[in-house]
Amino acid sequence: MNEASGGGTAFRAGFIAVVGRPNVGKSTLINALVGAKVSIVSAKPQTTRHRVLGVRTEADAQYVFVDTPGFQTRHRNALNQTMNRTVANVLAEVDLVLWLVEAGRFTEADERVLPLLPKDKPVVLVANKVDLVRDKPSLLPWLAEMGQRREFAEIVPLSAQEDRDAVRLLAILRPWLPEAPPMFEADAITDRSERFLAAEIVREKIFRLSGDEVPYGVNVAVEKFEQTPEGVRRIGVVIWVDRAAHKPMLLGKGGEHMKRIASEARQDMERLFDGKVFLQCWVKVKQGWADNAALLQSLGYE
Repeated sequence: MNEASGGGTAFRAGFIAVVGRPNVGKSTLINALVGAKVSIVSAKPQTTRHRVLGVRTEADAQYVFVDTPGFQTRHRNALNQTMNRTVANVLAEVDLVLWLVEAGRFTEADERVLPLLPKDKPVVLVANKVDLVRDKPSLLPWLAEMGQRREFAEIVPLSAQEDRDAVRLLAILRPWLPEAPPMFEADAITDRSERFLAAEIVREKIFRLSGDEVPYGVNVAVEKFEQTPEGVRRIGVVIWVDRAAHKPMLLGKGGEHMKRIASEARQDMERLFDGKVFLQCWVKVKQGWADNAALLQSLGYE
């Protein structure tokens, strides 16, 4: 048994999947739990497309969070099928599952996720966005009703926006982790490379700053990632759009829209990488990429 330093408490470590319907706050919660931005956040659904690991190490535990794509139950193209397969694979491999729903709401999309939760793993129900519930007394009977839907290890109402709620959730999760030594270095926050994170940051800005139509036909590929001895990162990114009509929409008049996307992405990268970044972005058309399984694999989808 591995003992944590400074006491007789056994060290615990494990993988925790964060699942739920699209746009319920999974990435926001992951970032709060890790204490750093490792997964992109947007008000638009279907932001997360890849399996992302976020790591939080405390004196007596290491939490390895897996941010999964939201279960896709409507469109059946190759991209969404790949995303759902990613979620299923993650659930088969983790020690604990966090199922996020929106506090006070249980939608048809949530209903479709419920039977997909593993029967042989502890599942913690996280009722997110409690700060948005106006009728607070109605939460208690709603939580009781949710507890009848299946056996949950814990039921935790919270707001992923509140740091204190993230700390409280970590304490609740710890006893459900297996006794095990840490799997990552104590200062690790993700298993993803800076190259991957750079592409995800650009994609986040496209989701945040573009209209509803454009982001879902977009993929971001890093074609150049160089670091000078002084620590300056020179990054070249190609943004693939599914339709020719999306290219001018993404660029904007005189390229101004793309300049804003690149500027905000660069600032986020400099904060995350703690160093100077020179970022160049190009927009190109590659029709049908979201429905081409072989192409999706070449673009890094699992």
